[in-house]
Order: sequence, then C-alpha cells, then structure tokens
Amino acid sequence: MTSRETEIAKKITAYLDDATADLKAGTVYRLQLARADALARLSDPHRVVAPELAHALAGLGAGGPVPRPAPRSSLWLWLGIALVAVVAGFGWQQWRSFQDARDFEELDAQLLSSDLPIDAYLDRGFQNWLKTSFDR
Repeated sequence: MTSRETEIAKKITAYLDDATADLKAGTVYRLQLARADALARLSDPHRVVAPELAHALAGLGAGGPVPRPAPRSSLWLWLGIALVAVVAGFGWQQWRSFQDARDFEELDAQLLSSDLPIDAYLDRGFQNWLKTSFDR
C-alpha cells in the first residue's frame, strides 16, 4: 500500500470505529461472527454456515427469522414426472410389441391350420376367385 492509501484506510477505520461505539455488545459479537464466517468463505466457498452463527445472525435483522432459500421440491416433482413418463412410454412400447407378436402368432396358426397351401393365399387368381365367388 502507498502512503496515500494508508491514510485513507486510517480515516475510514476511524469513521467506522466511531459508528460502532453505540452498538450493543451482542450486536458486535454477532458482527464478529459474521465477519469470521465471511473470511472463512473466501478460502472455501462451499462451507456451510455454522449453526451458532446462523442463530446469532437471526437477531441482526428486523427481529424476523432468517430467510431460507425456496425448497427444490419442484425440481424433484418434475424429475418424478419425467421418470413416470419414460416408464409409461417404455411400458406402452412393450405392450404394443407383445400385441403385434400375438397377432402374428394368430395369423400363423390360422394359415398353418387351414387346408389350403400358403401359396394359394399369395396367388392373385385365387384371391380374385374368392372375391367373385362369395360376392354372389
């Protein structure tokens, strides 16, 4: 620091000391705890506030409780809805596959149990004969 910066720092410190002279001892203690926690957070930004500090800071406001962040229940709700949708989609796809396989099994059983050979069903002349003979 230069000498000019040092002078400015001393003046600011004097003004702050004058302003804190009227504070109660409990308020000064809570401010010291908050300052210590803020300095600790500089080294570790993910540090959780100590419970005694949170309790001490609760009295610093307008006498009300410490505001808490909104719960993340809406995130869990949307994740749950997405999971249910994926499971329902997978279940629907599996059910449709099972239904298609069952339909093919029935068709194969009918073809194999009939007296006509499979080639007769594929012959266009036989299909035309079936249409004309049963339409009369």
